[in-house]
Amino acid sequence: MPFVFGIKDVIDIVLVALMLYYIYRLMKESRSLNVFIGIMVFVLLWLFVSQVFEMRLLGSILDKLVSVGVIGLIVLFQEEIRKFLYSLGAHQRFKRLMAFMGDKRREEADKEAIMPIVMACMSMAKNKVGALIVIERGAPLDDIVETGDLIDARIDQRLIENIFFKNSPLHDGAMIISKKRIKAAGCILPVSHNFDIPKELGLRHRAAMGISQDSDAVAVVVSEETGRISVAIKGEFRLRLSAEELESILTKELA
Repeated sequence: MPFVFGIKDVIDIVLVALMLYYIYRLMKESRSLNVFIGIMVFVLLWLFVSQVFEMRLLGSILDKLVSVGVIGLIVLFQEEIRKFLYSLGAHQRFKRLMAFMGDKRREEADKEAIMPIVMACMSMAKNKVGALIVIERGAPLDDIVETGDLIDARIDQRLIENIFFKNSPLHDGAMIISKKRIKAAGCILPVSHNFDIPKELGLRHRAAMGISQDSDAVAVVVSEETGRISVAIKGEFRLRLSAEELESILTKELA
């Protein structure tokens, strides 16, 4: 029976191409691109040996390696697999659908949580006090919270400024805000190794980029050198923000 190339085959090829492209981007960001290329070369070799040349002995050996190698790949790329699965779930906007008919009480509550952050950032920017504030959204940041000192206090402008005061023992780490409360301070964040980050941005910005790539959190940075305010969301920076712009972004992203 002759092979008929239909619409399903086109869809199949496109989906495989998209999957490979997405995996390529993921590996490139995590600096595992050479490993990914090596795996692809091995898979092509396995296909040629077992399917094209039909070498039984070598093919059976490679079959065993492939079956065992799947477990090894899961262990080796567990972080990348977690990011991939998380990114799939992040496209589901069930919370926004549920909040579509929300009342004004929630908006007022959000304002009460956002305004102290905005005012504290503006005050610290004026005095060139460095700060890094991470606001949790859908993905829990319990593992990050455990790296710092627990606080569990309501969001307050003076408390935020005191924590990031230059002589404070917690000023070098990140503050985690969860469920409209200051959960912890002095936390350690994963640092992004993205080479596209401008060189003039320091370690705080790289940490903000890192947590925004690993989760859906919103990271607010106040530069100690320039006093400028930036926000990192989904692996992208929004730089040189005014008070109105910062308030607008937080209101939109945390709604």
